[in-house]
Amino acid sequence: MSVLAQEADQESKGRSLVWLLVLGIVLAALNLRTAVTSVGPLLDQVATALGMSSVGTGLLTTLPVLAFATVGAVTPTLARRVGEHRLLLLALVTLGVGMLVRSLVGSAPVFLLSSAVALSGGAVGNVLIPTLIKRHFPARTGIMTTVYTVALAVGTMLAAAATVPIERASGDWHIALGVWAALAAIAVIPWLALLRSEPERRIGQEDAGIRRLVRSKLAWMVAIYFGSQSMIAYIMFGWLATILTDGGYTTGQAGLLLGVFTALSIPVSILVPVIASRFRDQRPVVVGLVASYAIGFAGLWLAPISTAAVWVTFVAIGMGSFPLALMMLALRTRTPETTAALSAFGQSAGYLIAGAGPLLVGVLHQMTGGWTLPYALMFAVLVVQLLTGLYAGRDRYLEDESLPVSKPVPARMGG
Repeated sequence: MSVLAQEADQESKGRSLVWLLVLGIVLAALNLRTAVTSVGPLLDQVATALGMSSVGTGLLTTLPVLAFATVGAVTPTLARRVGEHRLLLLALVTLGVGMLVRSLVGSAPVFLLSSAVALSGGAVGNVLIPTLIKRHFPARTGIMTTVYTVALAVGTMLAAAATVPIERASGDWHIALGVWAALAAIAVIPWLALLRSEPERRIGQEDAGIRRLVRSKLAWMVAIYFGSQSMIAYIMFGWLATILTDGGYTTGQAGLLLGVFTALSIPVSILVPVIASRFRDQRPVVVGLVASYAIGFAGLWLAPISTAAVWVTFVAIGMGSFPLALMMLALRTRTPETTAALSAFGQSAGYLIAGAGPLLVGVLHQMTGGWTLPYALMFAVLVVQLLTGLYAGRDRYLEDESLPVSKPVPARMGG
C-alpha cells in the first residue's frame, strides 16, 4: 500500500472514530436521567404497589442527589484504574441492570437498592462525559457540550413524558419502567466498539485530586456555581406546578406549562454553549442568565398570574446556567485529568448543595402558607450564583493556581 493510501486509510479511520465517539456520548447522555425522571410520574402508584412507607418514598426522591455526590466523587480514581471508555461502558451496564431489576421486583427494599445501583451508573456518566469531551474534542468544547446537554435534556423530557403513556398502554408500571433499561442497552453498543481506542491510563501520575481541590478557590467557585444553578433547577421542577396552582391555574394547565418549561431547555441548551464558547470570558453570559432568572422570578411573584407563561419563559432561559456550568468544567482546566477532578469535585459538592433547595422551599412554604420567603430564598441563591459565576467565568485555569502538592516519601537506603 502506498504512503498516500495509508494516510487516506488512517484519516478515514480517524473520522469514523470521531463519529463513533459523538454517537456514544449522545446515547450515553440520553440515559443519564432516565432512572430519575421515569419514576416521578408513577411514584404514588409504585409506592402503593410495593407498600413503600413515606420514609422510603422520601429516600427514593433523595437517592439521585446522594448518588451523584458520592459516586461522582470517586469516578476519577476509578477511571484511572479501569480506563475512561471501559468505565463508561460499565456505568451504562450498571444503569441498565439497575433499572431492569427494579422493574421486575415486588419488594420496596430491593426497589430502592436497584434504584441506587442504576443511579450510580448515571453518576459516573455525569463526571466522565465532560472529561471525554475535553480529551477527544479539546478544540470543540462548546459544540460538544451543546450536543451533550441537548441529548441530556431530550432523555430527561422523554422519560418524564413517555412513562405514563407506556404504563397506560401496557397496563403495567413494571413494563413502563423496564423500557428504559432497553435504551441503556442500546447505549452500550458504541462503547463496546470504542474499547479498542481506550486512552492511555496514567497510573501513578500526580493529579489534581479532590483533596487538593478543596484548597482551590476556583474549584469552590465552580462547585458553588454548579450547586446554586442545580438548586434553582430542583426547586423549579419540584415546586413550579404548585406555585402555578396556588395562583389559580388548574392542575392540567400547570402541567402543560411545566411541560413547556421543560421543553424550552432544549433550545436553551443549544444556544448557551454556542454563545459562551465564542468568548474566553463567560462573565457576560453569567450576568445575562442571572438577569433572566431575576425577571422571571419577580414576574411570577408580583405580576398577574395570567402572564405566568411569559415569566416561566424567562426562568427557562435562566436555566441555561446548567450547560454553562458544565462548560466551565472543561473551560477552566487544561488537561482531561484535571477536568475529571474538577468535574467530580464540582458536581459532588454542587449536588449536595442543590439537594437542600426543594426541602427548604417546602419548609418555608409550610411555615408561612405563602411564597414570599421561598422567593426570598431563590433571590438569595441568585446572588450567590452571580458572585461565584463572576469569579468562575473569568479566563483562567485551575492548573495555574498554587495547589498543594503531596510531599514524596523518602526512599529507604539499604536492606
